[in-house]
Amino acid sequence: MMLLIFLALGLVAVTGTMVALTQQPARQAVMLSVFGLTLAILFMTVQAPDVALSQLAIGTAVVPLMIMLTIQKVGGPQ
Repeated sequence: MMLLIFLALGLVAVTGTMVALTQQPARQAVMLSVFGLTLAILFMTVQAPDVALSQLAIGTAVVPLMIMLTIQKVGGPQ
């Protein structure tokens, strides 16, 4: 079980770094969604299914969608 937790932590670290290093806002929103998915996996491995479900709903879908809509409304770089 500990190996699975460390693997999930590694995935979170890698995807978090990828979010921070992505330059374009639209791609960063997509990477943020992937980051949210890996966080949900981590929460499931530490036996927090309610937090994982919240993360899936908000961090994987709603926040990246709001970012993409804001980029489109402002007319920023794609």
